[in-house]
Amino acid sequence: MEFKDLEIFQVVAEKGTITEAAKELSYVQSNITSRIQKLETELNTPLFNRHRRGMSLTPEGKKLLAYCKKILMLTAEMKKVVQSNEEPSGKLEIGTVETVSHLPKILSTYIKKYKNVDLSLFSGVTETLEEKVLYHKLDGAFVTEADFHPDLVSHEVFQEELVLICDRHISTMEEVKEQPVLCFSEGCGYRARLKAWYKDQNITPKRIMEFGTLETILQSVTMGLGITFVPRLAVTHLEQSGHIQCHTLPEEYSKIKTVFIRRADTHMTSTIEKFIEVILGDRHRPKNLVSQ
Repeated sequence: MEFKDLEIFQVVAEKGTITEAAKELSYVQSNITSRIQKLETELNTPLFNRHRRGMSLTPEGKKLLAYCKKILMLTAEMKKVVQSNEEPSGKLEIGTVETVSHLPKILSTYIKKYKNVDLSLFSGVTETLEEKVLYHKLDGAFVTEADFHPDLVSHEVFQEELVLICDRHISTMEEVKEQPVLCFSEGCGYRARLKAWYKDQNITPKRIMEFGTLETILQSVTMGLGITFVPRLAVTHLEQSGHIQCHTLPEEYSKIKTVFIRRADTHMTSTIEKFIEVILGDRHRPKNLVSQ
């Protein structure tokens, strides 16, 4: 049995079809089919149920998938440990919520200092990013503070103030409460805070509209489509230019921390260690990172 067989098996299990797995892996379909058949022969058991719409795991296949994920995760970690050296290098995959105002400075400082790192950035809401870090799909992520899974450790980045914003033609808070809410999908920390405020005010939003990017949300607010709840720093330019109005909510809803999360049990390579060092600045040295 080869690691590549397990990798192919896992992708087919996730995609549900040979065709989609072939696209993901850039393999010809016949190669994938033969590798799956080879694996089934070696294990002397069918791993998939074949049907017109694709493939689904048999009970034995589900058991193998659980072990497969562990084996491939440990293999990836082993490579990182063996290849690790003092100079950060290789891939670093980081997730982030859309409104981390300090992020450009952090990334610029890190990339300029460690030129051999291939850094990729993925955006999403807090709950989605937490799950991806937890299941080793990301090395770490910038998210809003929450009650995280015990296998994760967090490093505080900064604290921000969230403000309720609307277009310049809305004059009272009562009018604000009547507006549609423009927000990211469920799992967003800002949306959760605003939802808590509505609940405590015994208000039911007339309409909730979900968007994929902060830019689209802000443009929609300036055009009078609704209101949203975002960090003040993200909208200072719009407030100063008179395109929006900001409304402050009580601290229990408006004060929020952005943190960087990672798995607590994975090997701390120099690549991720130096990244956290850049985040925290000179106040914390690398030797303290594990215990935070």
